[in-house]
Amino acid sequence: MIQDFIPPPAAGTPPGAALFLDRDGTIIHDRHYLWEPDGVELLPGASTALSNARRLGYRLFILTNQSGIARGLYGMADVIRCNERMEELLGLPRPVFDSVCVAPEGPQDPVEYRKPSPRFIKETVARYRLDPALCWMVGDRESDVRAGLEAGIKSAAVCTGKLDAAGWSRLLPPGVPVHAGLVELVATLPAANRHA
Repeated sequence: MIQDFIPPPAAGTPPGAALFLDRDGTIIHDRHYLWEPDGVELLPGASTALSNARRLGYRLFILTNQSGIARGLYGMADVIRCNERMEELLGLPRPVFDSVCVAPEGPQDPVEYRKPSPRFIKETVARYRLDPALCWMVGDRESDVRAGLEAGIKSAAVCTGKLDAAGWSRLLPPGVPVHAGLVELVATLPAANRHA
């Protein structure tokens, strides 16, 4: 399911920059099969990082795998409520994210948007007139990194989930940076020229 909260820019708008972000383990703590808003807890620095990214001119998108839906553990409405709680906790002007993609498929289901599928990223780059050279996919799992690379954008890994820098070193192809978290990643980004 895709929710667009900010409409795509008009034709003729200069190509923009964006961060495609995993949710669990990247913006909020990874609670196994999170379905209750009360369980949503921001990772340290998440609000500051996203605020800084927007100030630099980056659009923000979320791409989250939620196989708990396919497994019957919770529904799409539960995911939406958790996303709304996350936005409340971030405390930034809303909507925080231009668009959110929730991939409900399980590992055995035909793949549509489930990472490492690059489909959402590719569609969004075209729809929002983004410059792939100015876009990043950021996450705490190998599937996040692969989704970005397969979509033809940059990828970065963060150590706020299950893997630390040593763990990432065994998985990542050359050239993919590893950061302690979102704050450290955003600190490396150049300002992007975006005309809203």
